[in-house]
Amino acid sequence: MPEDRLPSRAEDFSEWYNQLVLRAELADYAPVRGCMVVRPYGWALWEAITRELDRRFKATGHVNAGFPLFIPQSFMEKEKEHVEGFSPELAVVTIGGGEKLEEPLAIRPTSETIIGHMYAKWVKSYRDLPILINLWNSVVRWEKRTKLFLRTTEFYWQEGHTAHATAKEAEEETLRMLEIYADFAENEAAVPVIRGRKSESEKFAGAVCTYGIEAMMGDGKALQAGTSHNLGQNFAKAFNIQYLDEQNNQQFAWTTSWGLSTRFIGAIIMVHGDDTGLILPPRLAPIQVIIVPIWRKEEEKAAVTEKALQLEKELQTEFRVRVDLREGLTPGFKFNDWEMRGVPVRIEIGPRDLAARSVMLARRDRPGREGKTAASWDGLSHSIGALLNEIQAALLARAKQFRDDHTQDPADYAGFRNAVETGFAVSGWCGDAACEEKVKQDTKATIRCIPFDSPGGKGHCIVCGKDASQKAVFGKAY
Repeated sequence: MPEDRLPSRAEDFSEWYNQLVLRAELADYAPVRGCMVVRPYGWALWEAITRELDRRFKATGHVNAGFPLFIPQSFMEKEKEHVEGFSPELAVVTIGGGEKLEEPLAIRPTSETIIGHMYAKWVKSYRDLPILINLWNSVVRWEKRTKLFLRTTEFYWQEGHTAHATAKEAEEETLRMLEIYADFAENEAAVPVIRGRKSESEKFAGAVCTYGIEAMMGDGKALQAGTSHNLGQNFAKAFNIQYLDEQNNQQFAWTTSWGLSTRFIGAIIMVHGDDTGLILPPRLAPIQVIIVPIWRKEEEKAAVTEKALQLEKELQTEFRVRVDLREGLTPGFKFNDWEMRGVPVRIEIGPRDLAARSVMLARRDRPGREGKTAASWDGLSHSIGALLNEIQAALLARAKQFRDDHTQDPADYAGFRNAVETGFAVSGWCGDAACEEKVKQDTKATIRCIPFDSPGGKGHCIVCGKDASQKAVFGKAY
């Protein structure tokens, strides 16, 4: 394989992903094992994600705040399931300022405990509820096996934390935020997702119920793309979040938490990318349009460059656009470079285009001549806007088709085992954790979720053959 070519996805999907992240300059390995440096291009993509999510959060009444990185270790031990779930991943500080600390400090793996402590101070009356707070921060979970964006020791995310007066309000909030994630995934990232409930063994440590959105990657594996947890009164009781209701009775609050992280960048890469590099959905792409001026003779350079800069100025009021004026590089090199980085539309302009008062548009999702069309200078902004919308829709449709083509409803356990090797199996499950564990041991697949649209009626468990009133989505996962 030539050094300048990525491994194909069919050859080695994992290595294709690793090299693409590095060569597209999204991230790099940090000196501390398992940590990553998010490079400017990758951070610009994360900023686009945060912009769209933050807009949705604020539209539903949520506000942003900041909470400490350090949490007293005793806080982590107040909720039994929570401490059991996170203790293997916990990083703990025992020395500060050259002295041993009286109480060790956990570096936050998530913020439910410190949130619970503060909400207990702030909530006194039903008038103080609901509290709808979101955090943009990083957390630390000491992972043994890491992969850039998908699973790192420190990662960036948002975590929402809310408190409510009733169980009904908490459940409504949990489902509302899941739908916000799903809407973002499909309409901004062009990543189709399955909405559903997690099994007891897969739910968040300390939650009453966890809901998630599951996406299929380009190798058929699943990625948990976002989760929303109904915490019931577990954390309220652990941290004494109580309020006086309208009848002047003392009540425990009902709380939720929900989060989506930089692993979603990994989802975008693996759902849309091809053997040439990234394919970024236009609505999130840091650069939507790249203009590449082309000339052969030095005397052609000034006029072509001038027009390219003029087009950039005209288009940048509506699009994220840049002109590639790098010296000493051929147009072909620039084409390949921007294709690697996944820019949705490339504008090529040369001396002939000046004469014809037109440009050549190349769409990233359709490489080669198939994706090229000439466009007049007149109405160019409209042409590009329509093309970007077409690309956005095409990416979502293609990803849905891939998921459908790699989802099976097998007739027996042998067929089930084959199905989870290449994608999802949607199969009956009796609800017994023993059957869930057998699948995990036999195939390394897990229940990704029980879809909200799971067919009702009687069926049979794919594992034991007993009655099953629900179907679950099984798959191998990142």
